[in-house]
Formats: sequence, C-alpha cells, structure tokens
Amino acid sequence: MDAKAASFGAGRAGAAFDPVSFIREPRTILRVLSWVFSMVVFACIINEGYVNQGSERLHCVFNKNSDACNYGVVIATVAFLASVGLLLLDAIFPQISTVRDRRRLVLLELAFSGLWTFLWFVGFCFMANQWSQTSPEELPLEQASDAARAAIAFSFFSILTWAALTLLAVQKFLQGTDLSLFSSGPKQPCSPIGQTTVTVNHYKTPPLVQTMETRPPDYHAPPPAF
Repeated sequence: MDAKAASFGAGRAGAAFDPVSFIREPRTILRVLSWVFSMVVFACIINEGYVNQGSERLHCVFNKNSDACNYGVVIATVAFLASVGLLLLDAIFPQISTVRDRRRLVLLELAFSGLWTFLWFVGFCFMANQWSQTSPEELPLEQASDAARAAIAFSFFSILTWAALTLLAVQKFLQGTDLSLFSSGPKQPCSPIGQTTVTVNHYKTPPLVQTMETRPPDYHAPPPAF
C-alpha cells in the first residue's frame, strides 16, 4: 500500500475487509508462525520437560533448574496469547477511524514485539546454557533430550519471527499518517508566515455631496445688527 495514501499502514476507515489479502500479508504469516513456535515450546516443556530420578519428584530437564522450565513456559504462554490478540488487532486496525488510536496501537505493538524479541533471546540463551551443563549421569535423558532440543530450537526461531514483527512495526510507525484521509471538508489555503490577510469591502459608502446655495455675484451679506 502506498504510504502517501495510508495512515500507519492502513487506508481510510470503513474500507471492505479482504480476507485473502490479509492472509497473504507478511505480518499475518509471521503472527501465525510465532503462535505455532510458542505452542511447540510450551508443549515440549510441559509434556517431556520434567523427568524423575528414582523418586516421585520431577526435575526440570535443563540441569534440574526449574527456573529454566518455568521461564520457557511463561514466555511461551504469553507469546501464544499475544499472537492471537495481535492477529485480531491487525484485522480490525483498518476500521479504526482516529489517528490517535492508530498511533497508540502501533506504539503498543512496537513495544511488545521488541520486548518479546529480547525475552525470547534470554530464554534461548538460558535454556541452551543449562542444557549444555546437563549430565546424562544425573538425569535419564533418553526420552527428554528430543523435547529439550526442540524447545531450544523453536525458541531461536521465535527470536527471528518476533524480530521481524518488530521491524514491521517500526516501518508502520514511520509511515505516519495522511490527515487528508480523516478530513471531510476541502482544505483552506493558509497565509504565509508573517503576512496578514486583509478583507477588502467593495461596498463603499458614497461620499457626501455638499449642496451650495446659488446667490447673485454682487450679493453681500448684511452686517450684523447691534
């Protein structure tokens, strides 16, 4: 879409919704991928991320560090819900009529996408570090190793998708807005700075006509009587 005819990446409010074009947009594809990746990380940790070692107590597969498992579950859960919410927001965004609301939503999307890119990076480094320190002698890793590697791999993929979404949000914000999309009347020409517009009244009052009394040329006014 042409930036000159758009407001923060969307056209005039009230336009018809095209589901085919919406599905084909890069932002929509990245939202769906982020949603899938977060679901994979969540499922890997919840289903096979905990193992027992000769007792009923379960240990996190990442070096028995429960913080690594809890961190992965939390950021994956929030990313799962946020992907759905932002996808719905993308669908209704062109129907928002005010520039102020569009700007606030774009800033919210930009801040959240940037934050979750960073949190996924931290989670990837955290889980990869703890996995590298995990010893097969301490934990039975025959069943949990594939799930741990999958969680780490899809955490890395999530970094890429959320980073791409952050860049798209920056691009949308930089597009700004064309105020002509939201104005109903014609624009009035503005006077240059430092000049004053003076209204000229073309209907002037006719000048006063003085009437002179006609007297003979040799007429003299009588002297005043005392």
